[in-house]
Amino acid sequence: MRIISGRLRGKKITAPDNLPVRPTTDFAKTGLFNILSNHLNFSTVSALDLFTGTGNISYELISRGVKNVTAVDADKRCIAFVQKIFNDIHAENAEAIQSDALEFLEQCSRTFDLIFADPPFNSNPIQDIVEIVFRKKLLTSQGLLIIEHSSEMQAPKSDNLLETRTYGAVAFSIFVAEK
Repeated sequence: MRIISGRLRGKKITAPDNLPVRPTTDFAKTGLFNILSNHLNFSTVSALDLFTGTGNISYELISRGVKNVTAVDADKRCIAFVQKIFNDIHAENAEAIQSDALEFLEQCSRTFDLIFADPPFNSNPIQDIVEIVFRKKLLTSQGLLIIEHSSEMQAPKSDNLLETRTYGAVAFSIFVAEK
């Protein structure tokens, strides 16, 4: 994987083969960050990266100068790898937390400008994620929730759904705090 833009542009990051992950492709990641660039000023963004896996999205956010990022994954190998990369790229504004994503959301009391979730395609917690985020008001007033899912899957139901964009086998459902 490589970082596609920002201060770390072009940096290659090689994850261990034993991680249980499906990293976002460069094609889909480029589309995602084009969307985000039109909605967010990265320098003011507090971000949450759920099901972080290799940390691909977190590194891209750090490279683009976010205020802070919290990366959450249940797998201790993923979190150890992400923390190592955070240290390597001197990301003092980033933290890696080992936790089940839904449990983390239920216990969370912070708000975020961006919550990105990329759950395993064979699981289906996306409706739960949407419900918890909006019930607990975890987004700032202009915040975005973006869920990556299979393009064959329907977007979760919510009045806060702005749109769904498809990039090959991947789709991003985009939700806004206030519509």
